[in-house]
Amino acid sequence: MPVPKQIKNYLDKKGAKYAIVTHKKVYTAYDVAQTLKKKLDEIVKNLLVKTNKGFILVLLPASKRVDLNKLKKLLNAKGMGVKKVEIPKEGAMVRIFKVKPGALGAFGSVHELEVYMDKNLQKVKKAIFPTGSFTDSVEMAMKEFEKLEKPIVGMFSEAKKFSARGGSAFGGKKKVVKVAKKIVKKIKKVIKKRK
Repeated sequence: MPVPKQIKNYLDKKGAKYAIVTHKKVYTAYDVAQTLKKKLDEIVKNLLVKTNKGFILVLLPASKRVDLNKLKKLLNAKGMGVKKVEIPKEGAMVRIFKVKPGALGAFGSVHELEVYMDKNLQKVKKAIFPTGSFTDSVEMAMKEFEKLEKPIVGMFSEAKKFSARGGSAFGGKKKVVKVAKKIVKKIKKVIKKRK
């Protein structure tokens, strides 16, 4: 699925400097980084966020996760008077924005969404932005993106952490340690038998 026409038309109409980056089919920002062999900080992750005042588009590095409390403080500092901030169900994307789940691009202007960008993204010169395609992204200078979208910039991310119940393909940090200890025990038994 190439870059959606409405995104490409928007970028071309605005005279944006960008490059289309084609990659294997991926569904997460982490997978984009792995596929393109890029640092997670150079990959933009976008999230649709619902407030009691409407929807906004939030952008942050793939190495981070959104802190909804910090985001709420930023929104209220900008005079929005928000009481509720949450990640909506994926059905909202389909229903309201007429896109497949997980296929919302980073260009909020296309969907008339206000864009909020985490300050950490300003640390990179160029980044890979989602377009709404699972096989094509856009590489663009961060300054070019800011000129184009005029995002509201603030600090609302936190480092991704391993939790006791998840955070790894093995089922969490505690489980990984437990599995590793079992493997070490088995190796010691095999060594003893050989002696």
